[in-house]
Amino acid sequence: MFAIIATWVGAVLGITVLLVMAFGAFVLDFEDALADRRRT
Repeated sequence: MFAIIATWVGAVLGITVLLVMAFGAFVLDFEDALADRRRT
């Protein structure tokens, strides 16, 4: 029972970290694009 719960917790944490990293990269790209538009 504990192994199943630990596996699910690990999977959810891994997916959450991947989503946060992807979202962070997207936000940084978006801010760079806005900065480039403001500069010109």
